Amino acid sequence: MSLTSEEIFRKLLHGLALVLPAAIFYGPTFLHVQSWLISLVLGFLLVVSILIETLRFRSSSFSGIFNHCFGSMLRSSESTKWTGATYVMGGSFFCSLIAIGGKAAAASAFLGLSLFILGDAAAALVGKAIGRKRIGKKTLEGALGCFALCLLLSLGVFPYLPDFTLLWGNINLLQAVFLSALVAVLELFPLHVGKNVLNDNLYVPVIVTVVCILIQG
Repeated sequence: MSLTSEEIFRKLLHGLALVLPAAIFYGPTFLHVQSWLISLVLGFLLVVSILIETLRFRSSSFSGIFNHCFGSMLRSSESTKWTGATYVMGGSFFCSLIAIGGKAAAASAFLGLSLFILGDAAAALVGKAIGRKRIGKKTLEGALGCFALCLLLSLGVFPYLPDFTLLWGNINLLQAVFLSALVAVLELFPLHVGKNVLNDNLYVPVIVTVVCILIQG
C-alpha cells in the first residue's frame, strides 16, 4: 500500500469534520440555542449532501463539475457510490440526535464522534504509509495507529478541554483503552448486511457514542 498526496489531502479535509462534534457539544452554549436546533442544521446539511450525490449520478453536466472540483480526492469505489463525506454527515446527524438527551449525552457524542474522525484518519494514513499486515482491505498497522491516537486523545486532550470533564467525568486508563480499542476494532472490521458492506462513517461514531454514555464516569 502507498500513501499518496491525494489521500493525505483527503484525510486533512476529513479532519475538518471535527467542526461537527464541536458544534454538537459547544454549539448550544456559544450560540445560545437548543440542542435540537443543531440537529436540525445537521439534518439539513445531510439532505443537501444527499441531493448533491443524487445529482452527480443523474446529471452528466453536474457530475463533470463535481469531478473537476473533487475528483482527485475520490476513491475508485466512490465513482459509483456515495462519498465518505455524506456518511460522515449522516453519522454526525445521528450523534446529534443522541446529544439532545442532555449535556452528558452531548459530551459523549463529542467524544465518540471526535475519536472516530481522528482515529479513522490515523488508520488510513498509517496503513497506507507503513501497512504490511493486511486484514481484509485494511491493515493491522493502521488499526494500531488508530488505537494509539485515540488513546493519546482520551488521556491527553479531552480531559483538558473546556467543560468536558465537568459534564462527562474523568476518563480513566481502563476507559481510555477500552474506547480506543473499540474504535480501532470497529474501523478494522466493517459490518456486513448480506453481501453489502456498511460504511463505517455512518455507524461507528453512533456505536462509540452509545458506549461512551454507558461507561461515563
